[in-house]
Order: sequence, then C-alpha cells, then structure tokens
Amino acid sequence: MRANIFLGTKSLKARNAARAILSLALSLLAAPAGADSLQIVGYSGYLGEWELTATVREDGSTTTQKEYSGPVSMKHVGLCTQDGPEEKSGEIRVQMLASSSRMEATIWLDGVECGYQGVLSDFYNGTINCSGREKVPLKLWIKESR
Repeated sequence: MRANIFLGTKSLKARNAARAILSLALSLLAAPAGADSLQIVGYSGYLGEWELTATVREDGSTTTQKEYSGPVSMKHVGLCTQDGPEEKSGEIRVQMLASSSRMEATIWLDGVECGYQGVLSDFYNGTINCSGREKVPLKLWIKESR
C-alpha cells in the first residue's frame, strides 16, 4: 500500500516538474522583439501529417511590415509513410504587419509555389494553397532567436 502512495507522489512531482519545464519553454517563445532570426515550426494537412521547419532572417522590413526569408523543409510524418519519410525543401518569404495579427507567406517547395495566410491566436492558423491543389490547413508557431 505504501508503495502505491509513494509512486503516486513521485508521479505528481514528475508532473509538476514537467509543467514547470513547459511553462519555461512557453515563456521563451515570448522573446523580446529585435531578434536576428525566427524559427518557424508547423504542421500541415488535415491530420497534421506534414511537419514544416524553417529558420528565417529579417530582410526588408519597414515600420508597418516585417519581412523574413530563408530555407524551409517539409517532412511527411504521417502513419502511411512507406519508404521512409518524404521530404521537400525550398524557400519561404514571410510578411507580418505590425498593426495586425495576420501573417502571409509564399513558400516554394520543389519548384511549386504556395501561398499561406494565417491569423494569430495561440499560433498562426491558416491554409496553404498550392497551384492546382486544394487548400490544406497549416498551423505555425514562431520563436524569436538571437
């Protein structure tokens, strides 16, 4: 009986430690403005089966709009992957208006141009629209880094 109580206490301590670490990680996402680059992470597809990662640098900002660009990659992380995960790479250009919670981006993946429009809530929630294909959900998280 005492072993169960001890294990329950240990699990509670582990959960509290995990919450503290998660809280610290989330606070780091609110880094101060003026970062040298942004790390972008996201999931696309109806089941979130594509993982998007990019590191972009500021390259043409004004007082009303920030622009970033850099390399991007998408990796198929869905269950139906057969011969290893499919990966696509290319470039991304991101525009964010200073007075708005909207983000727009153009993504070039393996020679295909795609557009993205998203609105910030806890993350940027929007759709990606590639030539000749239907729109697909894309959720993006952005972390400023120095």
